[in-house]
Amino acid sequence: MRTILICDDEPVIRMNLKGMLVEVGFDEVLECGNGKDAVEMALASFPDMAVLDVAMPHMDGITAATEIRKKLKIPIILLTNCYDAQTAKRAAECGIAAFLTKPLREQDLLPAIEIALAHTEVVEDLKEKIEDLRETIENRKVIEKAKGYLMEKDRLGEADAYRVMQKLAMDKRRTLRQIADGILKGELK
Repeated sequence: MRTILICDDEPVIRMNLKGMLVEVGFDEVLECGNGKDAVEMALASFPDMAVLDVAMPHMDGITAATEIRKKLKIPIILLTNCYDAQTAKRAAECGIAAFLTKPLREQDLLPAIEIALAHTEVVEDLKEKIEDLRETIENRKVIEKAKGYLMEKDRLGEADAYRVMQKLAMDKRRTLRQIADGILKGELK
């Protein structure tokens, strides 16, 4: 089931947008009329994406999008009556997936949604890969440090020190990182 949040202070725009979104396959369309409500509704209902008007009462669409994206990594499309460079710059800085101008045309909406969903998925995959690489690098640093400690303490060659760590890992059924941490804390060997 695909859910989308729409937020615009003009009820007629929300009604038209809701109709278009149901037509393109969204099962549930959540609606509100100001930025503050958009943030609260998004954090309470976890929609798959959001479409927010830029100019709204209580909190503008870009600020609302920033608040939503702090907690939910969903694609957000902004609607605006008129495009200006400063608004576009603010939108880009907070990770807006697409920008559409009013009056909104259905033929513009579906491609923007598809691109926004695909782009968000790619970005999240890249973030996961970066985090995995950071962890791998951190593990290697600790393992190398422990290996160096064993080489110095026991006067071992690099390959021998590594084999000692591998054997400890197998015997104790732990990862090399756990063994390296234990060696550096003085708990092992």
